[in-house]
Amino acid sequence: MRVIDFKDAKCRHCYKCVRHCAVKAISVRDEQARIMVDHCINCGRCLEVCPQNAKTFASDMDRVKGYLRQGMKTVISIAPSYAGVLEFDSPGQVVDALQRLGFAEVRETAEGAALVTNEYKKLVREGEMPNIITTCCPSVNDLVEKYYPDCAKLMAPVVSPMIAHGRYIKKIYGQDVKVVFLGPCIAKKQEAEGDDRVTGAVDAILTFEELALWLKEEGIDLHSCGEKPMGNPDPKINRLYPVSGGVIQSVITEEESDGYHKVFVDGLENCMEMLECLERGELDHCFIEANVCEGGCAKGPASAHWNTSYVKTKVKIENGVSYRAARDLPDMSTEELAKRFGNRGLDDRMPTEEQIRRILMSTGKYSKEDELNCGACGYSTCREKAVAVFQGKAEVTMCMPYALTQAESMSNVVMDMTPNMIFVIGNDMRILDCNRKGQELLGVGHDEAVRRYIFEFIEADDIESALLTREPVFHKKIRLDRGRIVAEETIVYIENLDAVLVLFQDVTREERIKEQHYNLKVETVEMAQKVIEKQMMVAQEIAGLLGETTAETKVTLTKLRDSILNEEE
Repeated sequence: MRVIDFKDAKCRHCYKCVRHCAVKAISVRDEQARIMVDHCINCGRCLEVCPQNAKTFASDMDRVKGYLRQGMKTVISIAPSYAGVLEFDSPGQVVDALQRLGFAEVRETAEGAALVTNEYKKLVREGEMPNIITTCCPSVNDLVEKYYPDCAKLMAPVVSPMIAHGRYIKKIYGQDVKVVFLGPCIAKKQEAEGDDRVTGAVDAILTFEELALWLKEEGIDLHSCGEKPMGNPDPKINRLYPVSGGVIQSVITEEESDGYHKVFVDGLENCMEMLECLERGELDHCFIEANVCEGGCAKGPASAHWNTSYVKTKVKIENGVSYRAARDLPDMSTEELAKRFGNRGLDDRMPTEEQIRRILMSTGKYSKEDELNCGACGYSTCREKAVAVFQGKAEVTMCMPYALTQAESMSNVVMDMTPNMIFVIGNDMRILDCNRKGQELLGVGHDEAVRRYIFEFIEADDIESALLTREPVFHKKIRLDRGRIVAEETIVYIENLDAVLVLFQDVTREERIKEQHYNLKVETVEMAQKVIEKQMMVAQEIAGLLGETTAETKVTLTKLRDSILNEEE
């Protein structure tokens, strides 16, 4: 079953969850993180560190409310860490609040811890196991069975206090009663509902986070609640189970150690180190209390929201404990509390050396020196990440140095291929950077350019003004290289650098074409003017000739008329 996971579209080049997952049970595909159920030990670390709040948790809240709504008899088993996590004046107020929500009875899981303590004592007295690893923490149990299966034979063949308590509650109330576990651990959900070896002992899981939301919804304030007794006898020292060393204190006293060396280990990395020591045969005759959460269950992933100080929680829990062994234990046999652990080792395919080399080369790692092992992708070494890529857990693009190199490379290509001359000029007029075209304009290489000032090469009044006023300049026509280059000058102030970006766009060719077009127009106008003037002269000449011939014709016709008139007289 999938207890925890991440929301779609929230993950973007982060990989923080991968970096913090010691067993690397998170795969990344298409930039989306996913929990690999078969690899996960449900420690909840990934959910605590996720900066995007992208976590999802398979809540049983609706199921529990359904039990109560339907009138089913429901008993809640409350983990002993409640004493340090919840804020109340007296434990009886917690009982009253839970009964107001509808629970028929409230019993402490420490009652089940007392049963487990008794079984551990038997194993210690028998002394047949070379080392004994406690099996209270479901995440540790998964860690051993999946990742250190050779150590499974050293696991105490006993159920956890939660399962022991669930079985006991059903034994005294009947199998129809619904048992709900309330605690700080998300791994308990997988243990209760996803492990066939203990199915049916617990029907639902609630976390302290969920309880706080529920109480708020119902308007119930713990400090305002009355006093109600727990439904179980005082489990005494077994209330220490949620703090580091609490199991050992409950199980082994100086008189009954029977030669076992007492060891308590908390924190996932420390547990892994301890298991590696066991695999190498470096530990002998140790009773090992192991807990994935640093500080014990009191610092479980579903309790940290309220309790930021482990010391405060530890003191509160220890102050409420009677350091005596529990009396009149519930009637449960060893068989009823038994659980067998074994090899559930993972079978991940391993790549050949050649396949690893090919994956490494795909991210620019051609030699040992190229393997930076920076850990940005979440894996401690480049080779480890290459193996994860082969197994489909990681993507090639997760390599941050390679991605940065690619981005810088593309940026350099653009900068060097552009026909524009680009400079970054500092507030002291020193050249901070320039591209290849800029170097050609200056007539020096990059290393020489960045040691000099821009005014040594070109007129820089506009640049100096932009640095002083921080006002941009856009598309101003200037001449460079002693007038041989016509350029459009653009200057933009860069706030965080206290510098300016200067871009000269060479428009010499365009200006020449424009000049040629202008000259052609002028020549055309001049030619048209000459044609017009010539036509005017011709017109005037024609007009003059027409005037002379008209006068002559008039004289002739007049004479002809007069002659005709005279003849008739």
